[in-house]
Amino acid sequence: MKRLKTTSTALALCLGLTACASNPSNSQIGAATGAIVGGVVGSALTGGSTAGTVVGAGAGAAAGHEIGNRIK
Repeated sequence: MKRLKTTSTALALCLGLTACASNPSNSQIGAATGAIVGGVVGSALTGGSTAGTVVGAGAGAAAGHEIGNRIK
């Protein structure tokens, strides 16, 4: 239950922050998507630990940003 609350809170925050921007760039979309996916994967791999979720979200955001930069 705690993991579900953490994941849904992170998702709500990401959606709230992206709603403020107009016409986001591919790198911004990639970073937000990567952070969400990375956080979920990091949480799953570490059994729901906070550190695993944060590290996964950071790594996912960095990877998503780079992938978004390369998409034209």
